[in-house]
Amino acid sequence: MTFPKDLLSIADLNESQINDLLELAGTLKASRFDPSHPKPLTGKSIGILTSKPSLRTRLSFEVGLMELGAHSVFIKNDEVGLGQRESYNDVARVISRYFAAFIVRTHEHNGLLELAKHASIPIINALSDSEHPCQILADFLTIKERFGRLKGVKLCYVGDGNNVAVSLMLGSAITGIEFCLITPSGYEPPKAQVDRASSLAKKNASPLPNITNDLNLASTADILYTDVWISMGQDNSRERIKKDFDPYQINRQVSGNGRIPILHCLPAHRGEEITDEAFEDNANLIFDQAENRLHAQKALLLKILT
Repeated sequence: MTFPKDLLSIADLNESQINDLLELAGTLKASRFDPSHPKPLTGKSIGILTSKPSLRTRLSFEVGLMELGAHSVFIKNDEVGLGQRESYNDVARVISRYFAAFIVRTHEHNGLLELAKHASIPIINALSDSEHPCQILADFLTIKERFGRLKGVKLCYVGDGNNVAVSLMLGSAITGIEFCLITPSGYEPPKAQVDRASSLAKKNASPLPNITNDLNLASTADILYTDVWISMGQDNSRERIKKDFDPYQINRQVSGNGRIPILHCLPAHRGEEITDEAFEDNANLIFDQAENRLHAQKALLLKILT
């Protein structure tokens, strides 16, 4: 199956492509330590540029590329000045001469689109202010491992309508997950993204996304998901955000006394979006989710580059 040149949004993929990626990721995970496993990206060099702090993103991509035989080059954006010191157009044409693909973790989604427009090599969104598609592939792999399927699973995301929530909403509309986003008034995802998800849901015969302020709906979920309330760059609004979100903390009561499993994309601010007790109840699942960044991204790199 032909894959798109770039992965800028989870909506760049259709249901079959996502399912193929997850199947391959599961195979790669099961055979990770097989010494006879081939290294199909041997001889390729891949760039990783970040303008945000990174733990899982950098480690999972660098380890994954090494395990696939490729060489990775890590670049901090303050050395490049993407879109400032150098134009997106010029950077795109330079990296296209050096690398087989370029992985970018940035604030500026529009800049990412501009980079992909001018690059002849694949551009992978490793997080932008609008979306986080690589995280969602790992999330879906984790959900599939837990339930054996995606279609029909009810996922309730409790928190800010941020980039993770948007990608979860779009990906759910593509794969048939019943998606509910529970957030305080004023923190909903952009209307254009909700409309986009609704359109995708209709196209794929999936449940329409449900955006609500009613935390009681969490008790109807098959699986819960949360993220930090205060993202990078929002520290100046910390007190106001914390006040608005305090009633939306995930704890044992919200999770049905521990009955409903919980995902968290990390880093976690324990005592804010999730209690320490609820986090530790689900630690094995949460760190499976973190590990699955590695396997899902290896599958993505193989599909795009081979």
